[in-house]
Amino acid sequence: MWQTRFQVIGLELDGVLAVPDQPRAVVLFVHALDGRRHHANDAAIARALNERRIATVDVNLLTAEEREVDAGTGIGFDATTLRARVVALVDELAVCPRTGGLPAALYGGGTGAAGVLIAAAARPSWVRAVFSRAGRPDLAGEFVRLVRCPTLLVVGETDGAVRELNERAEPQFPRTARLAQVPGASVQREEPEAMALVAELARDWFVLRLGGSRRSSV
Repeated sequence: MWQTRFQVIGLELDGVLAVPDQPRAVVLFVHALDGRRHHANDAAIARALNERRIATVDVNLLTAEEREVDAGTGIGFDATTLRARVVALVDELAVCPRTGGLPAALYGGGTGAAGVLIAAAARPSWVRAVFSRAGRPDLAGEFVRLVRCPTLLVVGETDGAVRELNERAEPQFPRTARLAQVPGASVQREEPEAMALVAELARDWFVLRLGGSRRSSV
């Protein structure tokens, strides 16, 4: 696992890349925020997937400069901006020597999930599955009706408005989405007990949709 920087559509986006030996697939994690707890949660899921020979790429959709001023600009909530960046990242990974040709899936949290859903609709031949954590499918607009791959919408029982947005969005997908609710906890606030279950759901979801097995100890 190593830090890297992706140059797409004239921007430099920070990321973390992990490619196990003989990878079976790749999962692109995207988000539009910063925070140690968030990174730790993503890293735990990535490690579980790496153990099953699934490569992972975790990218912040905001540049370093944008993260400094995000509170004032609200760019993290601009679905058009996020869409363009996720699609550009998908196109980059599709031709990258380390990840090109691998079955692929997308993981998005919060506003980043809107960009993931739009990218899944725009690149159906590349995206095999989508995992949305406390996402904002409402920001993806009509694109949710074009998402053909299996999609898991994960929310917490106490996530309030975000939970309701996902409940309303589920029937808008063309029979491809399923809502999973973590009882008695908040996924949006990344409560530890909720995130432990999210990590299990994400691992099982991607292994089911992409294949993957534990590395042999021999």
